[in-house]
Amino acid sequence: MAKRIEVFDSTLRDGAQAKGVNYSLSDKIHMLKLLDSLGIDYVEAGNPASNPKEREFFLQANKVELKNAKLVAFGSTRRKNADVATDVGVTSLLGANTKVVAIFGKAWDLHATDVLGTTLEENLNMIYDTLKFFKDNGREVIFDAEHFFDGYKANPQYAIEVIKTAERAGADCIALCETNGGAMLGEVEEAFLASRSAVSVKLGIHAHNDTELAVANTLLCVSLGAVHVQGTLLGNGERSGNARLSSIIPDLQLKLNYDCIGEHISQLFRITREAAEITNIAFNESLPYVGRNAFAHKGGMHIDGINKAKGSFEHIEPSLVGNSREFLLSEVAGRSAMAAKLKIQFPDMTFEKEKISQLMSKLKDLENEGYSFEGAESSFRIFAIKELGLYESKFEVVHYMVNDEPTVGNTFSTYAVVKVHVDGETRMTAAEGNGPVNALDKALREALGQFFPQLIDISLADYKVRVLDTNAATAAKVRVIIESTDGENYWRTMGVSTDVIEASLFALIDSIDHILLQNTI
Repeated sequence: MAKRIEVFDSTLRDGAQAKGVNYSLSDKIHMLKLLDSLGIDYVEAGNPASNPKEREFFLQANKVELKNAKLVAFGSTRRKNADVATDVGVTSLLGANTKVVAIFGKAWDLHATDVLGTTLEENLNMIYDTLKFFKDNGREVIFDAEHFFDGYKANPQYAIEVIKTAERAGADCIALCETNGGAMLGEVEEAFLASRSAVSVKLGIHAHNDTELAVANTLLCVSLGAVHVQGTLLGNGERSGNARLSSIIPDLQLKLNYDCIGEHISQLFRITREAAEITNIAFNESLPYVGRNAFAHKGGMHIDGINKAKGSFEHIEPSLVGNSREFLLSEVAGRSAMAAKLKIQFPDMTFEKEKISQLMSKLKDLENEGYSFEGAESSFRIFAIKELGLYESKFEVVHYMVNDEPTVGNTFSTYAVVKVHVDGETRMTAAEGNGPVNALDKALREALGQFFPQLIDISLADYKVRVLDTNAATAAKVRVIIESTDGENYWRTMGVSTDVIEASLFALIDSIDHILLQNTI
């Protein structure tokens, strides 16, 4: 059987310390359930001593029935020269009523003396007293040896004494923390091997990414005997972030034959995207494994190779993590790329070489005008349907108007009016929105809703504008790409115009056509 590696996610604690991230109480509950559904072993959710919102979270979170994860409350050792049983931070942590606590203590002598302002001996006492207190109260205790690798570099004897003290106090696991994120691989290896020789308790690794080595240092420590890895799902965290679990988990499970989250790994693509939505951050499509670009092929030789032998330009089968292969069409792609793309979109159809060449020629003409189908798969499908003579219009927009006007208090009200023809009927609707594109989207879907009820649940998930010729200033063409969703599936469409509203309308029309045409061709 594959060796088991525990996965400890700190998205709700360390990840919440990233710039621009601010979770509401409902966000945190949602994320907790999401990480549990991924098969994560431990979800570290915050410090109950830090603020009332954190305390309220633990009250609510303890009511959530978790299937895979253990909820973890985070806190520090007792204060210097204080009684552990009456220390406010300690008692708040105990009051969170989690079965597992993560306690951090200083493993770098500099921090003990210059940051905490205490003696090296008292720092050891603080660690011992706190860990033993929680063990005596029936908790599973994970000790985060903060700044361990810098501490070992500065004073190896003291850093080792810190983790020996944690072991004597009964710690169930000691996570060696590369807190500053600056240690090189050789430094991490030396310190980890020394730790493995000094204690028998299970060891973990908590790495930061300030030198782009968080994932590498984590994998290194696992190869040396760590059985517990800490990080955040998308790598969010202080400064440059934490070790990214969306890379570490498949690296360990698919490449190195460790058992991390088992069959849940097939949900990694979907869950990382939902996590990004909860966090309200733009998803980095170039992330390994889970980004849309991770298995996207653009070069003609690459696409030709993939069509002939799937492993020729891919290191794993994309579906193992729930992702999918994508062929990008552009002026650098050849006929084989177009053929592969058509095969995916229209699996039951065959295409002559002459027709493929015609489509390729038309595509290049459109790209000269500013179109790019790389980020708009659904618009490519509609383009192909039209060029193949298969397009049957379900509706026609015959008039639209968008208006921004000042109201009371120097604020602005935005509304849109849309008139459509459907099967000989005409309907005109108006809608207010949060900006012109939102108003136009709402008016268009309201106008079509009585004819096509499947559009009711469609909404915009993302919106991007790219100026195509900056030298033309305000007269430049723009390319708009929108991402739409029905709550489960996502698709991207595009529009190009010198008018950003018109470009947005073109993208919105393609988005609606995507739904209306998907089962007809």
